[in-house]
Amino acid sequence: MKEEYDNLEYYNKNAKLYFEQTKVGNLKENYDKFLSRIEKGAYILDFGCGSGRDSKFFIENGYKVKAIDGSIQMCKIASDYINQNVECMLFEDLKDKDVYDGIWACSSILHLEKEELPNIIVKMINALKPNGIIYTSFKNGSGYEIKDGKYYNYMTKEEFEKMLKKLNINAELIDYFETLPSTKRPGTKGTVWGNYIIRKS
Repeated sequence: MKEEYDNLEYYNKNAKLYFEQTKVGNLKENYDKFLSRIEKGAYILDFGCGSGRDSKFFIENGYKVKAIDGSIQMCKIASDYINQNVECMLFEDLKDKDVYDGIWACSSILHLEKEELPNIIVKMINALKPNGIIYTSFKNGSGYEIKDGKYYNYMTKEEFEKMLKKLNINAELIDYFETLPSTKRPGTKGTVWGNYIIRKS
């Protein structure tokens, strides 16, 4: 039996602390690789927006953004921060079809267990317009970890490509790059992030 965890409970209880720890970060490379593949002013879904840091950056740079998060407390803080409503919504409740030019899922869907992930990826692909782009990131490695009451799904490039191929959907991995932590949060030292960019065919 797996150790118990509750991702949403963690973020609801620690929303203010998490916001302070993550509202500033160096994601220039990640932003550049994502935004270079969509038009200026494009419509972005920030899928698990957390503090709202990335939504704020996109909005300030002229993009239309819909931000969602599963934690009601994070949504309240992020709404104030980006001066726009953040919708409280679970990943599995995404039902949009052909709506977004880009989906940004930074350090968010890694909280899904491996058996849940394929279904959510399909929902994300369906929500994109043709030639739309997904950016997502996972801690690099195999297996999973439960830390501070949160579940982390580790991923390798080979595992991700295998999963994408199995889905048999009209999408392909077009870029992969590795980065170090973008913030100085406690416990992140030594983590390598695998960053994935997928295009809907």
